[in-house]
Amino acid sequence: MRAIVQDEYGEALDVLRLAEIGRPEIADDEVLVRVHAAGVDRGVWHIMAGLPYPLRLAGYGVRTPKTRVRGAEFAGRVEAVGNDVTAVRPGDDVYGIAEGSFAEYAVVKQHKIAPKPKNLSYEQAAAAPISALTALQGLRDSGRVQAGQHVLVIGASGGVGTFAVQIAKAFGAEVTGVCRTAKLDLVRSLGADHVIDYTREDITSRGQRYDVILDIGGHRSLTHLRRALTPHGTLVIVGSETGGRWLGGFDRSLRAPVLSLFVGQNLRMLASSENARDLVALTELVESGTVTPAVERTFPLSETPAAIQHMVEGHAHGKIVITV
Repeated sequence: MRAIVQDEYGEALDVLRLAEIGRPEIADDEVLVRVHAAGVDRGVWHIMAGLPYPLRLAGYGVRTPKTRVRGAEFAGRVEAVGNDVTAVRPGDDVYGIAEGSFAEYAVVKQHKIAPKPKNLSYEQAAAAPISALTALQGLRDSGRVQAGQHVLVIGASGGVGTFAVQIAKAFGAEVTGVCRTAKLDLVRSLGADHVIDYTREDITSRGQRYDVILDIGGHRSLTHLRRALTPHGTLVIVGSETGGRWLGGFDRSLRAPVLSLFVGQNLRMLASSENARDLVALTELVESGTVTPAVERTFPLSETPAAIQHMVEGHAHGKIVITV
């Protein structure tokens, strides 16, 4: 089968290549899927680059990648199922989180797969699993967003952010999205009540205090973010990018819960869970018309390195998807 593989850590254009490799085999609790489309998420870059360094010690390979095929989010059709799999069967259209989705075939654990939303194309569905689950869990579980609350989404035009704006609105919140000038119209089109162009305005300049802040992009200090929170508001740190090779911005996530012990605000990092139950909950939001994946552009499998580079350079307006 065709797949995008890597044999060393580095940047996409340097280490990723299209190759013919053997079709993977499945265990009793696994599913083999024929991948039709695969989403490009920020985690793909971290694993590909092996950064920050502690990630390599977490089981991804110290000197070289433990698994050669990149990609996680996917949408496709079930090819075969293991003996213990009961949730899906061959021929089903599905989406979820696989091991190596930048390939014609991929292996998926049965607890990370669900029926594909009927109203989405493969490309749209592939944009959702990781990014949408991150947004859903960040707002529902960590942020505990309630109707009528004021929610600030920092990084509202990215993969997670485009879902977060829509999900927060579905929960009945008044939503402010933060992004750069060129992406303001996208965030408005997703239903944001207000938008902030961070190149021209600070998140605190309007004097608005937020009940929940979902911080997906940038690296604002905890002190700065706290000034935009209500006295008992909740900050949920989803990500942070500094380019640092050892922590890469993760230091804020480590400091936030410690600081939270001494202040009235709830400061926490998001530890997302990849599970079929939440994929089904996401499907309900999508099929009701409440949430629609914002796919900016698709790339063929052979151009996966360029797709990842496009995302890393910040050009994406929403999600980038690979067609297989």
